[in-house]
Amino acid sequence: MSASLHRNLPLFIAFRVLFHARFYYPVIGVLFLDLGLTLEQYALLNVIWAVVIIALEIPSGALADVIGRKRVIVLAAVLMVIEMAVFAFTPRGAWLFSFLVLNRILSGAAEACASGADEALAYDSLPEGDRQTTWPRVLESLMRWKSGGFFLAMVSGAALFDQGLMASLFAWTGWNPAAGSTVRWPVYATLVTSVLCLLVALNFREPAVPRPGDRHAAGRAWQNVIEGAVHVFTSRRILFLMVAALLIDSFVRIFLTFGSNYYRLIGLPPVVNGMLGSTLALLGFAVAPVAKRMTAQLGVVANYTIVAGFVLLGLSGTAFAVPYWGAWVVLPLGLSMSALQFFTSNYLNLWTQSEVRATVLSFRGVAFNLGYAFAGILFAQLTAHLRTTHPGAGENTIFSMALPWLPTGFLGCGLLLWLALRVAGRKNRG
Repeated sequence: MSASLHRNLPLFIAFRVLFHARFYYPVIGVLFLDLGLTLEQYALLNVIWAVVIIALEIPSGALADVIGRKRVIVLAAVLMVIEMAVFAFTPRGAWLFSFLVLNRILSGAAEACASGADEALAYDSLPEGDRQTTWPRVLESLMRWKSGGFFLAMVSGAALFDQGLMASLFAWTGWNPAAGSTVRWPVYATLVTSVLCLLVALNFREPAVPRPGDRHAAGRAWQNVIEGAVHVFTSRRILFLMVAALLIDSFVRIFLTFGSNYYRLIGLPPVVNGMLGSTLALLGFAVAPVAKRMTAQLGVVANYTIVAGFVLLGLSGTAFAVPYWGAWVVLPLGLSMSALQFFTSNYLNLWTQSEVRATVLSFRGVAFNLGYAFAGILFAQLTAHLRTTHPGAGENTIFSMALPWLPTGFLGCGLLLWLALRVAGRKNRG
């Protein structure tokens, strides 16, 4: 590996950290609601975000395989800057929801462009003979740095959102940064990191992967989509991985989307939310080496079954919404997501050829967001139904009534997947 390509690995880690460790994440649910949205509107915004990713994920991945991953990564960073600018300066009032829809569209487009392209660029920067052994080490390093990034983002983001804390910190200046409105300082901070993310993207070096000239880019991109689809849908192990991963990802993400609402429900202030999020981030340091050993010692089915068990444990615990102590049952959910990301990246890259790598990784993104969008629609329908059947109930009450449906739905879907695997196994033996 040349020195110019070797630099892609730390740049890949820096890009992932800056792109995903957003300061408003620990309070995103209550931030949107405090701006004036309902639970249904917030859920709908996340569905819009997921649908945009679904629509653009595969075309952007195929285009990255054809015209170069760096160009698509830079586009993702530019979209992130615009997305955060819209979020930071969205006016409250009648146009609030419309501007937030625009923000979600831009965010989804940025996510679609980044997903797969950055990972494919980093993987193809490794010498071909060393990829199987070196990539798990890169993933381990990525998880550690992401954990550190999330730790800082969670702690500082929650602190920036806490109006009482901000007022006390700036009391000596005579200026109250929280006066008159919901604190948007976490959004402003993320706008700054989005600019840093763009600077990182501009410094990537494109690996020498065979691709057609720009004149044939569009045709080759669609061909890559077809080849990627064939690769995914003709491989039973990839199909199992996709279905199992999207099931786990969808239910955990739905809960984490409303995580700040859950913490408010059990009586925790925003700054404590950030401390809990940072605890999960620090535990990610421990997940990485354990996940690496599990990939070496256990099979795919065993690894994903263990992760699913942690998810069911966490969702079941959160359904009770025990004041204060209910925060601890969130830990299995955070740990399961870290392990899921490690396993999915490791197996997909190991089973995929370089020529369609970004495309196949984009299929992963599509699968995950299809599941997330479907789960978001169902959750919005559930909260709307509960609002109808319990007139006068507040947002916290409706949210608490919806929580027990998450472990129930996850268990039901898991049993269906298990039955499908049993049937497929019997057909293979026959």
